[in-house]
Amino acid sequence: MSTPLFPTVKIGDMTVTAISDGYLSASLSLLSHIDAIEASRMLDDAGVKEHSAVHINCYLVRNGKSTILIDSGAGGIKNWGGHLLPNLRLAGIEPSEIDTVLLTHAHPDHIGGLMDASGAMAFAKAELVVQQKELRFWQDDANIHHASERARGNFMIARRAFDGYRSQLRTFDEGDVLPGISAVPLAGHTEGHTGFLLGSGHQRLMIWGDIVHFPHIQIARPEVSIAFDQDPNIAAKTRSTILDMANSEQLLIAGMHLGETGFMRIKRTKERYAMIGSEEQ
Repeated sequence: MSTPLFPTVKIGDMTVTAISDGYLSASLSLLSHIDAIEASRMLDDAGVKEHSAVHINCYLVRNGKSTILIDSGAGGIKNWGGHLLPNLRLAGIEPSEIDTVLLTHAHPDHIGGLMDASGAMAFAKAELVVQQKELRFWQDDANIHHASERARGNFMIARRAFDGYRSQLRTFDEGDVLPGISAVPLAGHTEGHTGFLLGSGHQRLMIWGDIVHFPHIQIARPEVSIAFDQDPNIAAKTRSTILDMANSEQLLIAGMHLGETGFMRIKRTKERYAMIGSEEQ
């Protein structure tokens, strides 16, 4: 059997592959409840050489009937990412084969890859599926009027993508989104930030979106939030809850900023959570 080019796991009848879009850059000064020196030390101890580099994952889900993409990366916006499409092709998938794109939320590094450089849909045959509160937030003119200049740019990126997929846009609230995939609300990061739980029984995978941006820091120190969080305090509470769930229920975890390994498990050691390899228990 050939070895996949990208990290891949089997969850029931689903094959899930982490597809890299590349990296974005984020300063450690964006983190709260930790000083930059301590944050740098934690990254050094973990062997992280480029402290500002935040990896961007997207997840390809195949079940023999559907080809689903969870998030679309940054698509080169702000000089972030842009490697999703060539990496999909390396994985043997053409954009026209994607029939559904699920969004965890609508920040630029998750929605930027929906449109190509010419402004056309990158996944022209795909249904775009987004949490209803998330869509409502980015389309509300009152929100954009109160936003900072930087955030207004994010609104424009989100609106361009939603407008592009208007005729094939579907919203959800909670519960089942697609067969074998259910939505899990993950409050604090954005209005409708959502994770997706795949599988059943002891064979389950949680794709948790942006629960962490700097996993070597925020998993050990879940109180540490980032300036991208809409509500840092709620985001921290959600992070602790999901880490506890991942540990107690032995979930396999995937996340858009977990790094190139794509998958991991969470284990509580003494008073802290820690990342362990996806095959470890």
